Amino acid sequence: MTIRTRFAPSPTGFLHVGGARTALFCYLQARHHHGAFILRVEDTDLERSTPESVQAILDGMQWLGLDYDEGPYFQTERFDRYHAVIEQLLMQNKAYRCYCSKTRLDELREAQMAAGDKPRYDGRCRERTDVPDNVQPVIRFRNPETNDVVFKDRVRGLIRVANDELDDLIIARPDGSPTYNFTVVVDDIDMRITDVIRGDDHINNTPRQINIYHALGAEPPVFAHVPMILGDDGARLSKRHGAVSVLQYRDDGYLPQALLNYLVRLGWSHGDDEVFSLQDMVHLFDIETVNKKPSAFNTDKLIWLNQHWMKTLPAAEVASHLAWHFQQADIDLSRGPDLIALVEVQAERVKTLRELAEQSRPFYQDFDAFDAGAAKKHLRPVARLPLEQAGKALRELTDWSADPLQQAIQQVAESLEVNLGKVAQPLRVAVMGSGVSPSIDKTLELVGRERTLARIDQALLFISKRESNQR
Repeated sequence: MTIRTRFAPSPTGFLHVGGARTALFCYLQARHHHGAFILRVEDTDLERSTPESVQAILDGMQWLGLDYDEGPYFQTERFDRYHAVIEQLLMQNKAYRCYCSKTRLDELREAQMAAGDKPRYDGRCRERTDVPDNVQPVIRFRNPETNDVVFKDRVRGLIRVANDELDDLIIARPDGSPTYNFTVVVDDIDMRITDVIRGDDHINNTPRQINIYHALGAEPPVFAHVPMILGDDGARLSKRHGAVSVLQYRDDGYLPQALLNYLVRLGWSHGDDEVFSLQDMVHLFDIETVNKKPSAFNTDKLIWLNQHWMKTLPAAEVASHLAWHFQQADIDLSRGPDLIALVEVQAERVKTLRELAEQSRPFYQDFDAFDAGAAKKHLRPVARLPLEQAGKALRELTDWSADPLQQAIQQVAESLEVNLGKVAQPLRVAVMGSGVSPSIDKTLELVGRERTLARIDQALLFISKRESNQR
């Protein structure tokens, strides 16, 4: 049997971290077994579903690299199919029309709660034959009244629920629109889903859905309900914890490899290993080894993984993601060094791609002012001579590459009988505007000859003005 999994988000917001982890687990289960991964958009909530949310889901999946084999399917395009199945259930007496008013149902619920009973529909319309005037009925599934629903959850183990604890589920609203628990069953049957992996907030829906599978003569899939994700403070992960949207992590400068690596470790492990490529995950993942306990989100661990992948991925791959951040920062890449060369010298110095882009701005854009603290410390009158000598030596170079640049600066320091830092640090502030950059030879190489020499002149002018103000 070919394993077929599905990720089925509702487009009522962004693709959040919990959804992304579910998508990843579904993807890995399919890929590990050489099966198929399906994307289905569950957009039957017509009031809250938006095209913008659909696009955010598709963009998030694309950024993560979780390519799907089929889809995206949309439930709103399958209403005719749902209506046909509902008619089938009505004809087979496995569903019925319910004319109970909202007032009656509210009173029933209040009375049951007052008596300490579990609120549930009492089945009043199960055998009803009259048709009240001017009432649009809902349609309810005729849930079995005896025996138990028993299934083995691949994360939670054996689960047993008595049918007399379940009431007759509404499967179509008064306007005829189908409800979630019904549509997912029809979809999973039609799409031949074998493995349903989803959050454990759905676990109470599963017995109801299994009964609908049986009513439709279908074998239920295997279920696996993964635990929730907690925030750093132990509460359920929510907006107040900061970036919970997948695309927000992209915007903040994380690599998709880092986020996937982090998400897979929220509930799953392989020994004491911490670092996994997507290929590693596909090879090693087993849904039955997912922990049933909730996992806590740890931003520091995510940052550590992001730094790891920035340093260890091929520079070209990191550069492909970095280019987006330069575009967002409105930095013209044609006016500076190749991004691959930049990644090779900057990746170890920063935590995120966004930080890398911002710190690299002087390689591509001129600046109007020096960092005040760095200029006060390093562009003093005493730095005039080292900068003048460095400028002279650099102008004489015919090979503008790291080794000759380093040798020229070293020779200036030796001729002035000062340590290298007395030349390199004023030079760094002069060409970068601040005291932070890669090694001085790589910095000058990437800034380029023309821009370096112009900025040295700019720094010397700054020192002259400073000297004038001190007189």
